[in-house]
Amino acid sequence: MAQRHFQRGRELAIDLGTANTLVFVRGEGIAVFEPSVVAIDEVTGRVHAVGEDARRMIGRTPASIRAIRPLRHGVIADFDVMLRYFIRRAGGGGGLSYSHVVLCVPSGTTDVERNAVEEATLAAGARRVSLIEEPMAAAIGAGLPVGEAQGTMVVDIGGGTTEVAVLALGGIVVWESIRVGGYELDDALVRHVDANARLLIGPETAEAAKIACGAAWPLPETLETQVAGRDRITGLLRRSTIDSNEVRAAIAQPIETIVDAVKRTLESTPPELAADVGSHGITLAGGGALLRGLDRLLSSETGLPVIVADSPLECVVLGAGSSLEESELLGRSSKKRPPFGRRRRRGRR
Repeated sequence: MAQRHFQRGRELAIDLGTANTLVFVRGEGIAVFEPSVVAIDEVTGRVHAVGEDARRMIGRTPASIRAIRPLRHGVIADFDVMLRYFIRRAGGGGGLSYSHVVLCVPSGTTDVERNAVEEATLAAGARRVSLIEEPMAAAIGAGLPVGEAQGTMVVDIGGGTTEVAVLALGGIVVWESIRVGGYELDDALVRHVDANARLLIGPETAEAAKIACGAAWPLPETLETQVAGRDRITGLLRRSTIDSNEVRAAIAQPIETIVDAVKRTLESTPPELAADVGSHGITLAGGGALLRGLDRLLSSETGLPVIVADSPLECVVLGAGSSLEESELLGRSSKKRPPFGRRRRRGRR
């Protein structure tokens, strides 16, 4: 991508997702959409690759090089390297020191984590940093009326976390953040294939199979795909065919965890806002929203209408980009609250 030099006042919005990083340039749109991966030589400390080039190295590097997803493993130093790279890819260059950067963060982020990402963004050259919580950004990007006296509910399913929130009057009223997302679905599929077919597959293979035939609800026609890995008995390469019913059974437990989080959030929602959600339904965002039948499963479990956002992978960064126009809303979302209702942050079960 050809570099573009910023002038004073140019602004960025960045969605540093566990799986993918998106950078929105005000007035231009989405300039970067790449995997959140860094490949580093552990001996010299040199960065070999970032983004798509680093993603292709996962599981294929020699012992001295590690390709990791910093936002999944909490490696702040590598996170800083990745942030600098993506800002340069967006065309920042030296002019970034005059820019305002809006960074999306999970609603369950602690003060320590917020300070860490702010400092990393400033170290990358930003003059000013604002934080916006992912459910708020997702709701804005999905076109929901977050500034009105009306309750709206968003479920943002990312690679490493799922954010469930009810919003009204430009703020988050009730929310829950759980560390269950797309990667937990992949891990569950890896374990299932290992236990049932005695075949060891990698997480990238599991993700490809999930995309090819994954579903959270029974499909009209059974889909099939092949996976390749190491046979547990012989140690040799072997291929096996799995279908959508197997994948649905494999990922049932993490999907149930997500459904339970949605139910708990609904139980904690004040009655008037709950009535609004009952009328307008639940909006799904994030890469997990693309899982076949997830909207039907959630609708069946909650009794509410469930819709998938038009651009679920992009609506968080689009919402953060739109928030650059609404300084009051951005300031409100960046403040430490506590809202009434429950505030939760849950780990894996």
